[in-house]
Amino acid sequence: MTDAAAQGVHRARYRRILSFAAREFVKIWWFELVLPRFGMTSIAERTRGPRMQKFARRFHGLAIELGGLMIKVGQFMSSRLDVLPPEITAELEGLQDEVPAVPFADLRVVAEAELGMPLSQAYAWFDETPVAAASLGQAHRARLSEVDASDTGLENVVVKVQRPGIDEIVAVDLAALRRVGRWLTRVRLVADRVDAPALVEEFAHTSLEEIDYLHEAASAERFRENFADDARVDAPEIVWERSTRRVLTLSDVTAIKINDTDALRAAGIDPTEVAAVFAEVMFDQVFTHSFVHADPHPGNIFVTPVPNATSDAGGLNFRLTFIDFGMMAEVPDNLRNGLRTLLIAVAGRDSRGLVAAAKEIGVLLPSADTNELERALTTLFGRFGGMGFAELSKVDPREFKDFADEFGDMVRSLPLQLPENMLLLIRAVSLTSGMCSGLDPSFNVWDAAEPYAGRLLRDESGNLIQDMAQQAMATAAITMRLPRRIDDIITRIDDGNVSFDTSRLERRLDRLEGIARRIASGVLFAAMLVGGALLVTPLPPLGITLICVSALPLLHAVFAGIGRRGPR
Repeated sequence: MTDAAAQGVHRARYRRILSFAAREFVKIWWFELVLPRFGMTSIAERTRGPRMQKFARRFHGLAIELGGLMIKVGQFMSSRLDVLPPEITAELEGLQDEVPAVPFADLRVVAEAELGMPLSQAYAWFDETPVAAASLGQAHRARLSEVDASDTGLENVVVKVQRPGIDEIVAVDLAALRRVGRWLTRVRLVADRVDAPALVEEFAHTSLEEIDYLHEAASAERFRENFADDARVDAPEIVWERSTRRVLTLSDVTAIKINDTDALRAAGIDPTEVAAVFAEVMFDQVFTHSFVHADPHPGNIFVTPVPNATSDAGGLNFRLTFIDFGMMAEVPDNLRNGLRTLLIAVAGRDSRGLVAAAKEIGVLLPSADTNELERALTTLFGRFGGMGFAELSKVDPREFKDFADEFGDMVRSLPLQLPENMLLLIRAVSLTSGMCSGLDPSFNVWDAAEPYAGRLLRDESGNLIQDMAQQAMATAAITMRLPRRIDDIITRIDDGNVSFDTSRLERRLDRLEGIARRIASGVLFAAMLVGGALLVTPLPPLGITLICVSALPLLHAVFAGIGRRGPR
């Protein structure tokens, strides 16, 4: 394909993504903003489920057709059970498994160009049938040459090769997603809670790291080092001599897929025990190592049987083997501390502690009035706390619905937002929860959290006295400075040097004035429309003119202020 033809294909791809997003935005705007303004909220609510399902089906088709980052976007959407309705997440599940494979002849060109030699020279054997095909590349089994095998101590390997032209496709997709992110800043319902451009940039950073296999190799080695002394966890070794930015060679560690419960039982492995260990290992990644595998779907985790398990291996007859380290989440100290508080609060059914943790993490803004939220969480813990998924399935659905409606309305009224650095972590948590529930229908997240929370509490208690001493010193220092500060304030008042900032009040008054103008426009529209309708028969020209002109105040009442984010 010539450069001009390739540019034409990329422009068409860019336009296709934007046109899809624009159509969906228009539909959302019409049903969620316009119809409720005219008292037709029931229509929007009644059609919301089918509309969401049709949207997911259309996006599914678009992602399969275009591939590239659209597959990744679909994967993120399918894991966002916390904010997206099941009509969307269910439709997009398994999207990764539907990615078509690249013809081997095209893949060979990329691999040989990267390695600088024919595949027959780089490997003793190379299977042309892919083990797995993903959105950015695909994997093939191979066997190292005698020289490489003797140097590395490995023989059977898996070779990941990037799809041809994936760099250009990723660049086009990110440009389109950045444009969509800017559009979202004009939707106040979204902009007040999520910094869409920042999330797109976080997604972009992750995607660019994913197409750099040397970065993935370094992440794999870091993960191996983190769990080097942990018999529960394993990861593949990297063959650096046969790895580049676009080709990655690593030891073949394929075993039983973690969600293959029949194969696990046939190997004498209890799936419920696998679920418990998997949850513990994911907790360790977050709170101990601050380095989390953010894509723990069934294709990326194997259960490797361990014959003759000993106490050194924790008595387990298996270990968890992670692969594919292109998507990893770093957990900064401030976020990890907030998550510690959150976990301890959940394990202790502490509604006030849970709210404090939400503020510390940044999900809930400090200005939020949380009294109602604390009461709702207390009710939630009292009624459903400690229940596993099997027990929850026996609860009357009407009770769930009534509580969810009340709780949801209250939460939507709060100033919530999605902080940066949370996108990958939320994905990891969502996939982990789903995986554990699939392995063990009675899996209870409370039981999994409590032992870990207890250990965290013991770790924290060691620093309790030191923290209390530091707080006492800080309080003493403030107390000593207090008389001087009060005297300074009194002096400034006497001198007339104290001023007050009324800008926030003025902005609120401006907003109220804008609302009043829109209400007046609505009243004027109704008056002109009714008057014109009454005059159509006796005075047709005047009646028709009034009806036509009434569109002007209607447009002002409907569209004035849309897209404005004014400060709160």
